Amino acid sequence: MNPHFIKISLIELGHLFRKLGRDEEVSRNHDLHNDLFFNSLNLLTRRIPEKNPWFTPENIKQSFAYWSDALQAEKVNKWIDDYPLERTFSPKKIGIVTAGNIPLVGLHDMLSVLVSGHKAVIKMSSQDNLLLPMIYKFLAEQNPEWKNKIEFTEGILSGIDAVIATGSNNTARYFEYYFGKYPHIIRKNRNGVAVLTGNETEKEMEGLADDMMLYFGLGCRNVSKIFVPKDYDLNRIFEASLKYSHYTNHRKYMNNFRYNKAVLLMSTDESERNNLLENGLILLKKDHRYASPIAVIFYEEYEHPEDVKKILLHDKDKIQVVVSHSDIAGAIPFGKTQQPELWDYADGVDTLEFLLSL
Repeated sequence: MNPHFIKISLIELGHLFRKLGRDEEVSRNHDLHNDLFFNSLNLLTRRIPEKNPWFTPENIKQSFAYWSDALQAEKVNKWIDDYPLERTFSPKKIGIVTAGNIPLVGLHDMLSVLVSGHKAVIKMSSQDNLLLPMIYKFLAEQNPEWKNKIEFTEGILSGIDAVIATGSNNTARYFEYYFGKYPHIIRKNRNGVAVLTGNETEKEMEGLADDMMLYFGLGCRNVSKIFVPKDYDLNRIFEASLKYSHYTNHRKYMNNFRYNKAVLLMSTDESERNNLLENGLILLKKDHRYASPIAVIFYEEYEHPEDVKKILLHDKDKIQVVVSHSDIAGAIPFGKTQQPELWDYADGVDTLEFLLSL
């Protein structure tokens, strides 16, 4: 398949997302590329929260805005040009099992299969099974060579040649059992981590709020654990979180906040309750673990920055991304955890390289 046509199709999808990420009234003042898909996706944006309250219109539009940025021409070119797409090969059938934690979390895998020239059968999460089929229809209209390349199923994956599956540590064992005989990428639980020095600017703390709380903190790239210097003023984290004070109006989020607060209080010794703090929006708990419950952020104190580097290196298989302004290898700026580039592959495994090797 000609890389030029692949690029054009992806860039056009980015244009559609750009219009969707704006307010409807603003978008309608522009020359829309495709009214049908724009209107259909706009309607889904309003309907999906009735089925999945975590996917608020705000969060869906945030996902659209992210993808509009990721699919800009220069970024698409940089991604595509790194791979030998013009090759002789026999197309394979790739099974994809998507997660449903944040909107469009399976889109990158779907695009990777289309770019590679293979076919896919996608088993979507019941929490996010409406947007991807509509987006695929748009892409198939843009590029006729992509017609009949994607099949969506609610049943068991069969007749496949390889698998890309994303889930929890528990479901990963299931995936290994059923799909281990195929070439595969199986993703487990990972979390975002922040390392603070105490010298962060207000803008960086505002970015940390996005890293912690965008999409209600449900993404594997969301910060769920923060390393802070000994005697750090935790009020700075609480103050930053207030950017998302509107979450107090979200019933499911606040139900989780109250439930997790009760569970933590009951499971914490009275002598350690000083290490459990809250501001009515989030809870901070001193804890060595990485995966925190909804509305909870774990924190851990350190005395020497080198100690944190050793911990992060030892626990690298539990970590998806690190945000910090200190000299930690691979750390990204605050506010960017939910803005990965097309070449920032989940778990550090190059999905497109895997597909092209089949």
